[in-house]
Amino acid sequence: MPDRTKAKSKPFGDAAAFSEAAECLKMLAHPVRLRIVQLLLQGRYTVGELAEDCGVPDNVASEHLRLMQRCGFFTSEREGRRVYYQVAEPHLENIINCVEDRFLSSLQSKSA
Repeated sequence: MPDRTKAKSKPFGDAAAFSEAAECLKMLAHPVRLRIVQLLLQGRYTVGELAEDCGVPDNVASEHLRLMQRCGFFTSEREGRRVYYQVAEPHLENIINCVEDRFLSSLQSKSA
């Protein structure tokens, strides 16, 4: 009897693209970095503001920002003596939505 199942089409992708994706996803695999992304999706922040919210020293927040900026996640803009960071990669919103739905939704329902 012949197999009547339809042939599945394979999704596109190559090793180099997945390698680059894995490196950028590794950049996000840190609780402070995830929080920074979550905050920056809501608006612009300075290093000091991000550091205070995350409970880390300014130099630590700055290093996290530098690493994620290298992946193209953020841009920065100087205004006088302050440097503001904002999201440059719109797909970060999908990743953070996934994290919030999977890991933070139970926290939100407990506080309601």
